[in-house]
Amino acid sequence: MKSHPSRADIPRGFAFAATACGLKKAGLDLALLTSDTAAAAAAVFTTNRVQAAPVRLSRESLKKSGHKIRGVIVNSGNANCCTGVQGIAASRKTAAKVSRTLGCRPEEILVCSTGVIGVPLRVEKILNAIPQLARNLNPHVLAFERFTRAIMTTDTRPKWAAAKCSIRGKQVRILGCAKGSGMIEPKMATMLGFLATDAAISPVLLSKALRTVVARTFNAITVDGDTSTNDTVTLLANGASGARRITSETGDYRKFCAALEKVCRCLALSIVADGEGAQRVIEVEVRGAASDYAADKIARTIANSPLVKTAFAGADPNWGRILAAAGRSGISFEPGRVDIHLAGIRVCRRGLEHAFDERVAHRKMLAKYVPVIMNLRAGNRAARVWTCDFTAEYVRINASYRT
Repeated sequence: MKSHPSRADIPRGFAFAATACGLKKAGLDLALLTSDTAAAAAAVFTTNRVQAAPVRLSRESLKKSGHKIRGVIVNSGNANCCTGVQGIAASRKTAAKVSRTLGCRPEEILVCSTGVIGVPLRVEKILNAIPQLARNLNPHVLAFERFTRAIMTTDTRPKWAAAKCSIRGKQVRILGCAKGSGMIEPKMATMLGFLATDAAISPVLLSKALRTVVARTFNAITVDGDTSTNDTVTLLANGASGARRITSETGDYRKFCAALEKVCRCLALSIVADGEGAQRVIEVEVRGAASDYAADKIARTIANSPLVKTAFAGADPNWGRILAAAGRSGISFEPGRVDIHLAGIRVCRRGLEHAFDERVAHRKMLAKYVPVIMNLRAGNRAARVWTCDFTAEYVRINASYRT
């Protein structure tokens, strides 16, 4: 992926803006994404039982609007979660102010927030900034880059991705950005993700495409096993490319899904690579499982194991921790049939140590991307999960997040 987007990456008919409204001590903290026309919209939200006010309102707005959305407003620095009726009122006031400014209905605006949980949102700061924010809307690359920075919290860098596909001779663009580096095991999406495309596609198919792709990308990552209260991924499609409308699961739909998955996978891996204090990305692949569920459950248990993740922090080829994590997953398998490869080196055969050079394995595990393959030899199903190592920096960041 290029270090910076180009004008050719921006989907037609979309504009962006960002500003500093004062929710954070310093830096950009309020962002707006709009479509020139009402766009078909799809979204996925957190499965956490504790859900932030903007999540609850955005679910409601999607239904009321018939999945037709004009814009998305995002603030960082405050999650607006566990804030009672005042929190819902703040999200409603935000949507209402943006809708009046853009000349649309309040339910055509999605609201997202990220930051500290349980602190009242100073919504007047957002309301006061919206008019200027709207005046700054433009389709330029710099505006999009500012948007990507305004949604960050503990992220060390902005995350964006783009892809293109051809639909009946017309070029379709898909552009996305995301934030997230901690409190990540989405089980639906990511911390926050925003996708825009100038494809023309029905809301039903758009929703199906997003959910299918999310299952293979954002739902397959974990940093620390914690699911946020604010997780939201939105996808807007305004048809401004002029391409023929996708109304059935034909070749055009499959091409669109492939491009969408490319963007989402890039964003998902960027989140893992930017995990709080992370040094390397770890790909955990479980093969030979009896079912998809079994493969995923074991892969996720390994990926979330603190002992496994700290071993990777030290590039220690301690394969016993991997097998032990699999053994507590709740999935039945025969340990005496298991093979494990670390960084391309077989370290376990049939549940026992397979002789290997520890120095060579250590050097290979110092790479930025380390694959782990476990073969259960119990079936033909497989799953893949991406995670990162645990370092002391993760503890430092999260021990002082509020202060």
